[in-house]
Amino acid sequence: MADQGSFVRVTRLAKKRAAEAMVQHLQQPNKKRVVLCEIQDLGINQIDDKLFDSLPLRPKCKQTTTRKLKSSEKEKEFDVDVNLDDDPQMCRAYASDIYDYLHQMEIEKKRRPLPDYLEKVQKDVTANMRGVLVDWLVEVAEEYKLLVDTLYLTVSYIDRFLSVNVIPRQRLQLLGVSSMLVAAKYEEIKPPHVKDFCYITANTFTKKDMVKMEAGVLQSLKFEMGNPTTKTFLRRFTRVAQEDYKNPDLQLEFLGYYLAELSLLDYNCVKFLPSLVAAAVIFLSRLTLQPKSHPWSLALQSCSGYRAADLKECVLNIQDLQLSRRGSSLGAVRDKYKQHKFKCVSTLSCPLEIPDLFFEDTT
Repeated sequence: MADQGSFVRVTRLAKKRAAEAMVQHLQQPNKKRVVLCEIQDLGINQIDDKLFDSLPLRPKCKQTTTRKLKSSEKEKEFDVDVNLDDDPQMCRAYASDIYDYLHQMEIEKKRRPLPDYLEKVQKDVTANMRGVLVDWLVEVAEEYKLLVDTLYLTVSYIDRFLSVNVIPRQRLQLLGVSSMLVAAKYEEIKPPHVKDFCYITANTFTKKDMVKMEAGVLQSLKFEMGNPTTKTFLRRFTRVAQEDYKNPDLQLEFLGYYLAELSLLDYNCVKFLPSLVAAAVIFLSRLTLQPKSHPWSLALQSCSGYRAADLKECVLNIQDLQLSRRGSSLGAVRDKYKQHKFKCVSTLSCPLEIPDLFFEDTT
């Protein structure tokens, strides 16, 4: 009995020491801290490297209206869910109804940012500053291992907040991390704490600052936090794009994710609906992998509701990002997708020019 009692005491002591070690480890995070308060207004292709010295984490638009296809205009009907397996998670029985609802939701005014809010609302924030902030948030999301859905919602919240609130550049980083805090609470099972986001900004902002800005974000959103993003539609479009493949093409999937995240950096993409960006991403991904084949199909047209011609402006915008014609100094997304686990898709390039015939209707 004495031996058993000793074993119990030793076990309890070991557990106590392990718990103390864990607390000490959590109190000394190894996250890299970044100060972005003094974001300069520089050309997006001429951002001074000195701006990134302190970033260990590297840190005239009109609403585009796109004509969606009517049922009577579809030359051929496709069961876009025919390739879904029997996994109930894929909701094959009512997937079409779900996406019809999401298409209706994405056009609701309360869930959309102004397409030209930097020109009409903001006085001290520029597209370049927004790009630097989003680039840094990509790395923050990677550092804390957040879901990519959290990143998309974060950027959506930032754009919607800036559409109705004037903010000085010194508080732009606070808006970014507060928006990510709200998005993480919405999406993550175990979101980071307020103190984690304070730390990642080198304690430039206090917990009080963070909580106050969080409340401001929620009020600006009118607590409408759930909205479809580019990633929401990209999941479905990617599956349809692989209709002729015997096995899932991971390279196509990762390339789509890469281009979609690149679009987050570009203020010019704010005016496009998430579903249109997702469709443009699939168009450009297929073109990159098979440059001699028409990148759009009747199945994709039927599924997305967009003709190839509807995608042209958005495709050309994202093509410029992929070819580093714009945003070349913003490297977080490019570095992320250079990893082998993503099949190094950021090293791939699409053709320098896209033939006009690819934007003609598919037959």
